[in-house]
Amino acid sequence: MAFTAKILLLGSGELGREFVISAKRLGCQVIACDSYAGAPAMQLADRFEIFSMLDGELLRAAIDKHKPDFVVPEVEAIRTSVLADVEAEGVRVVPSARAAQLTMNRDRIRDVAATELGLRTSTYRYAESLEEARTALADTGLPCVVKPVMSSSGKGQSTVKTAEDIERAWDYAVSNMRGDRRRVIVEAFIDFDYEITLLTIRHKDGVSFCPPIGHRQERGDYQESWQPAAMSAKALADAQDMARKVVDDLGGHGIFGVEFFVRGEEVIFSELSPRPHDTGMVTLISQNLSEFDLHARAILGLHVPDQMRLNGPSASAVILADRNSENFHFEGQAEALATRGGEIDLRIFAKPTTRPYRRMGVALALANDTDSARKLAAEAASKVRIVYD
Repeated sequence: MAFTAKILLLGSGELGREFVISAKRLGCQVIACDSYAGAPAMQLADRFEIFSMLDGELLRAAIDKHKPDFVVPEVEAIRTSVLADVEAEGVRVVPSARAAQLTMNRDRIRDVAATELGLRTSTYRYAESLEEARTALADTGLPCVVKPVMSSSGKGQSTVKTAEDIERAWDYAVSNMRGDRRRVIVEAFIDFDYEITLLTIRHKDGVSFCPPIGHRQERGDYQESWQPAAMSAKALADAQDMARKVVDDLGGHGIFGVEFFVRGEEVIFSELSPRPHDTGMVTLISQNLSEFDLHARAILGLHVPDQMRLNGPSASAVILADRNSENFHFEGQAEALATRGGEIDLRIFAKPTTRPYRRMGVALALANDTDSARKLAAEAASKVRIVYD
C-alpha cells in the first residue's frame, strides 16, 4: 500500500493517539513508540515499538529499522542527540532537532526566550543541589515555584511559600524528574490574572494562531481549559508577537503550545512545547480543525488556514484516576453525554493502568459562552466514573 508519509511517533499517550487519527486520515502510516505496551496511540497505529526513548541505541535502531519520512516527538524525554544525527542525515524531525533539544529541558528554552530573544519572563535561577536551591531564593524571593528542568504534566512542580519548604520542594522535584539531569528551575511566583496557551502553527506559508486557550492547573497539571480566552487586543498582539519570535527561532513546521501568564496588559512568557498541547484538547470540539489536524497538515506541507474557524465557546475538563490499578472500567458515559445545556463529547484515553491523578479521559462541551461551557464540561466529567474491579 502506498502512503502519504511514514511517521515514527515518539511517545504514545493521549495526545499521540489523537495525532495518529489525524495523520491516518491524511493517508499516513504511523509507527507508535513508547516505553510500555498498550499505550493509547499504539492501539490505533499501524505498527509499534516498545523501548525507552532515552536509550540512544534503541532509538537509533527504531529509526534505522522503519526508515521514516518524519520523526515526530510527543514526549520530552528523548535522547535528542540521536535526533540531531538523523536530521543531519536527511530525516525530517518535527519541528526540528534543535527544537526538541531546547524544549526537552526548561532551562535551555528559557535561556533562549529570555536571553537570546529578549522575551519577558519571570525571575529565575537554576539549582543542581539543595544548597544552590536555597541560594536561589535570595534572587527569586518568596513565594516561588520549583520544578525539574525535564518533566511533563506538572510532575515534580511545587510552590515554596517559606524558606523551610525548599528542602521538600527540592526532594519532590528530583524524585519526579524525567531523564537523567538532576537540575531544577527556581522561579519567582507571578501573581497573574490568568494564563493562556497560544497554539501557534508554523507551516509552509508562514505562522498562524488559534484563538487563545485559558486553563486552570492543580499540582502543575491542567484540570480544565476553555476557548476563546478573554483578553485585550493589546495583550493578544503581544502574545502573538512573542510566540512568532520563538517559533521562528526554533524553526521547522508543526504546532507549538506556547504558554503565557497575563497580568493586566502585561504578557509573560512561561513555557513552550513543540507539539500538540494538553490544554489544546478543547480544540477537539471548539474548532473545525483540531490541534492534531493542524499539526499533521503543517508537518506534511499541506494548507493551514490563516484564521481558525471556531464552532463556538468551548471547554474541556479532565477525568482523573484516584489509585493504582490494572483492573478497572468506566461507567456513566451515557449520563455524561446527556448533560443538558450544550453539546457534549467525551474522549476516553484507553490507558492500561491507573494511578492517583492520572488523566484517563476528558469531557468536552460547546455552549453559548465560555462560562457555561466550563460548567457543562465539569458536570459531564463528574458523571464519568472509574470503577475499580
